[in-house]
Amino acid sequence: RVSALARIELEDARIELERAHEAARSMGKGAEGDEADDQGDNDDEENWVDEDNAMDVDSAPAPKPKDDDLSQYKLDEYDDDVKTNDAGPFSNIKGLTYYKDNEEDPYITLKEDGDDEREELEILPTDNLIVIAKTEDEISQLEIYVYDESEENLYAHHDLMLPNFPLCLEWLDFPPASSSTTAPPSTNPGFGNYIAVGTLDPEIEIWSLDTVEAMYPNSILGRPDATKAHVPVPLGTGKKKKKKTKHRTVEKGYHVDAVLGLSWNRVQRNLLASASADRTVKLWDLSRDPTNGMDDDTGRGAIRSFDVHKDKVQAVQWNEKEPSVLLTGSYDRTVRTFDSRSPTSGVGAILGSDVEALRWDPWEDHGFYVSLENGIVLNFDVRTLPSNLDNPSPARFTLSAHDGAVSALDVNPHIKGCIVTGGTDKLVKVWNVADETDGGKRNVSLVTSRDLGVGKVFSAVFSPDDPLTLAAAGSKAKMQIWDVGANMGARKAFGNKLREAGRVLREKESSSGGVVGVVSDDEASDVEGGEED
Repeated sequence: RVSALARIELEDARIELERAHEAARSMGKGAEGDEADDQGDNDDEENWVDEDNAMDVDSAPAPKPKDDDLSQYKLDEYDDDVKTNDAGPFSNIKGLTYYKDNEEDPYITLKEDGDDEREELEILPTDNLIVIAKTEDEISQLEIYVYDESEENLYAHHDLMLPNFPLCLEWLDFPPASSSTTAPPSTNPGFGNYIAVGTLDPEIEIWSLDTVEAMYPNSILGRPDATKAHVPVPLGTGKKKKKKTKHRTVEKGYHVDAVLGLSWNRVQRNLLASASADRTVKLWDLSRDPTNGMDDDTGRGAIRSFDVHKDKVQAVQWNEKEPSVLLTGSYDRTVRTFDSRSPTSGVGAILGSDVEALRWDPWEDHGFYVSLENGIVLNFDVRTLPSNLDNPSPARFTLSAHDGAVSALDVNPHIKGCIVTGGTDKLVKVWNVADETDGGKRNVSLVTSRDLGVGKVFSAVFSPDDPLTLAAAGSKAKMQIWDVGANMGARKAFGNKLREAGRVLREKESSSGGVVGVVSDDEASDVEGGEED
């Protein structure tokens, strides 16, 4: 391109020179004029010889250049800078070709896929977001999945790394206060998409689910500088084979042991309750800076601390109809419910085993369910519970649900009397609780049961949108979506209740029996190997 420009410039100069000669000839001053006379004089001067002083010189032929003589290439001047009038890094910018974007450049074969990435990360209003916490190969992380019910498609959206083994999760939409100035501003002030995580550490981390590649949580509730780590302190000198561990010193402003349960108040949106292995239940105000009072020993992290149990507190939940009332269950084999403004005036019940999970009944302000380690599920009425635990506290009904511990429990928000349980026997069961009869008793029947292949079931939760869709996860670090409506018995058992609630159950055709999951790498390799064979 540069050589072509040079040839064009030389051609223009030659044309201009010819035009100048033509103009000179038209004026009568061509090559025969004064210039020719001057040239003749010069030739005479060059040919004039002084005959008196002339010397005889042997005539010799002109020397021929040698083949190995490189002087004609001027290699000594090769490194010398050539001075040009157009200096600067963009002196030849006129010869460059540029394009508006990389899509128009024919020399770029790897095109940008930014639009495809945006489409993959986009979450539609019809999608369901599912958050799971798991530990594999000593690596703990949060995985955020998107479930498209219309296409029965479940895929991982993104993940977040966790500092320790996760124990509990709680979703919330209230943006927590943070001392960090690097947090991105919210597009909708006062609302957000967050997940609170309780781990073996005494601290509670709150992460934003809207940030795909987050490195740090938006807020941390607790005192990492004071608690340092969850390390049991042994009793005695250490000479005995069996050593008991004593409880760490309880602090009012923060937990000193693992966080086992979390519950967000959906009415008073800035309140979060936490249950811990340090035998306390704490109340946090998310609108306050979590580092408030960290420089002194006042520990102004949690606004309230409740000591209502004598052992580890396994579970806690707010009452949605009575936003100031808390329900707690502990390893001391008791369950208690109390007003957070007056915790000493609560009521409770003594149970026959350790508490695994508990849920308020959304269809009754005064009813709740408790699942135990011995496989029993109990239903209580708060109005009949005594304030003194020495008094009897009979349950309204008792359900022998599983052969092992009932580690998962949930109540359907769309269908009255529909509950799901999951246990260490690897089964997920859906139950139908009928209304009270004239004798005051309730009939509980098993609707359907299934092994979803997730191992020991740790969690089972109903969908907030579809009345008979639930998600379950277990010890195999797998999560499955189960459409219970694909079962004929379930449609028959809950058909009348759905019609009374104004809901329509759509019949779906599914070759997988209503179960949707994510295929692991090992399963995918097995399938590919089978196809090749």
